[in-house]
Amino acid sequence: MTSRPRPLGGPVGVYVHWPYCARICPYCDFNVYRARGREAEARALASAIIADLRAQAALTGPRELVSVFFGGGTPSLMDPAWAGEIVAEAKRLWSPAADLEVSLEANPTDAEADRFAAFADAGVNRLSLGLQALDDEALKLLGRNHGAEEGRRAARAAARAFPRLSVDLIYARPGQTPQAWAGELAAALDLGPEHVSPYQLTIEAGTAFDRAVRRGTIVPPAEEPAAELFETTQAVLEAAGFDAYEVSNHARGEAARSRHNLVYWQGLDYVGVGPGAHGRITTPEGRLATFAAPRPADYIEGAGGSRERLTPVEAAEERLLGGLRIAEGVGRDEIAALALPEGRIAHLVELGLLADDPSRLRATAEGRRLLDAVTRALLA
Repeated sequence: MTSRPRPLGGPVGVYVHWPYCARICPYCDFNVYRARGREAEARALASAIIADLRAQAALTGPRELVSVFFGGGTPSLMDPAWAGEIVAEAKRLWSPAADLEVSLEANPTDAEADRFAAFADAGVNRLSLGLQALDDEALKLLGRNHGAEEGRRAARAAARAFPRLSVDLIYARPGQTPQAWAGELAAALDLGPEHVSPYQLTIEAGTAFDRAVRRGTIVPPAEEPAAELFETTQAVLEAAGFDAYEVSNHARGEAARSRHNLVYWQGLDYVGVGPGAHGRITTPEGRLATFAAPRPADYIEGAGGSRERLTPVEAAEERLLGGLRIAEGVGRDEIAALALPEGRIAHLVELGLLADDPSRLRATAEGRRLLDAVTRALLA
């Protein structure tokens, strides 16, 4: 057996954007397209993703591959064989870590759950299941194409098929009470995930929900009720043994943390492939930002993508924004280009929003709850 060459650079992750969805959710502002009628395009897209991986491997050079993440869109709609081809090519281009994490986002419909075993055979070892809610009325409001019981069945099937399971949930929904949310969280935990990502419902400009809010047909919770729901989230998950290692991510132990998301938050390199995907690659000349063409047809033709060299200040700002999201924070030396005033940092420490740490900038639990305000204050 020939040995692999030792990676020359730092570790790298791969993000694969699969843009097709059976239905576009009214709160979604991602780069997504309806899947119906795009079967031939989807096959061509899978081939284009592999070609893009090869081109970007020339930029990174030899690296250790620590994660592959299939996001979207709804990547569980893709042919599992295509996912297997993409994983195999990534492992050929970079040296796979012994504990390589391969994640797939999935919606909990029965049709998709029937294909979980095939995705596991293709190399996926972690499923991120978009439950979003365990209440039928809430799922209807959110525009989901599955019911609560279908979600429970999918979670049980995922727990059988994959070594690792994460579930996504949306809270701060119109009319939601802390008591109801606590019960819903507990029911989700009973399904056996090792990782939970509870996201507060946000109204993104240009979405169907944005238009509904402006019409007055949807009224999201005010700031104080939303904060109470956030506190309920922390209390229920902490009592169940989940560590809030990031603003919206909780894991049962360090090994259960999302390795791919940590690639982003720790400022590591990642290759982004698929329509609209972004990437960040460190080169001898500095940090390179890559942007793929958002339209699938353009991406398949190899047109419309771009690359941009970040300035040291831009790279440091990105590092700050990602690093403050996680409990470990960011090293002061990594953001030196920002030249943040010590008095500004000291003020936030006095307010209890930043930890008193001379070597790292770390948001406290309260600081992570108010992270947008903390980062605005730092970068003012």
